[in-house]
Amino acid sequence: MYRHITMGLAMIASAAVGAAAVQSLHAQAKPPVYVIGAIDVSNPEAYGKEFAQQAQVTIRNAGGKFIAIGGAGGALASGQVTAFDGEAPKRAVIIAWENLDKAKAWYNSAEYQNLLRVGQRYAKFNTFAIEGQQ
Repeated sequence: MYRHITMGLAMIASAAVGAAAVQSLHAQAKPPVYVIGAIDVSNPEAYGKEFAQQAQVTIRNAGGKFIAIGGAGGALASGQVTAFDGEAPKRAVIIAWENLDKAKAWYNSAEYQNLLRVGQRYAKFNTFAIEGQQ
């Protein structure tokens, strides 16, 4: 009798461990994402004052982490943007996100989209995402 109970409990424990392992694998299935912005700033002072600082707050609040910021017109100290091929943008940014869903949620949020309309008065944006390696 005890053998049957022990066997049953072992099966339940094995199923629980297996379910936890599958859940862990699903959580790891989405690779990190890097959002790249190449920005042609026409009015660096207004861009920095009316857009950049607030945009950076929305990014941090949504879980984005700045990897690099460079060029003119920002709220934070920025590095130099150096071209290897073609012409370098006036401003560039690289933001790391946990996954593409989180990056899209931030970008498509009403808060950021309203702010982006302000930024578009002072700059042209070329923004895209690249999936990283797991």
